[in-house]
Amino acid sequence: MAKEELIQFEGLVTEILPDARYRVQLDAGHEIVAYTAGKMKKNRIKTLAGDRVTVEMSPYDLEKGRLIFRHKDERPSGAGGPPRPGQRGGQFRRR
Repeated sequence: MAKEELIQFEGLVTEILPDARYRVQLDAGHEIVAYTAGKMKKNRIKTLAGDRVTVEMSPYDLEKGRLIFRHKDERPSGAGGPPRPGQRGGQFRRR
């Protein structure tokens, strides 16, 4: 028996819930509870309220999903500039 096709939606994280879960408002207007996919956990991708995400869902349960991608957004000027005092800013190299 083959794996069924998963449905992908885009949405906005509205709330961070306990146990590494998130409340996501889909672009279609539906609200779901989603958890972080294994690759995002493995690579320590942080997700905050207000982030745009792609969610993968099973066609059998449209109330739950899995965050598979966090979209990079264009931050206002000032973000992405020089590092703040006390931060290394990428100059640290392991040997």
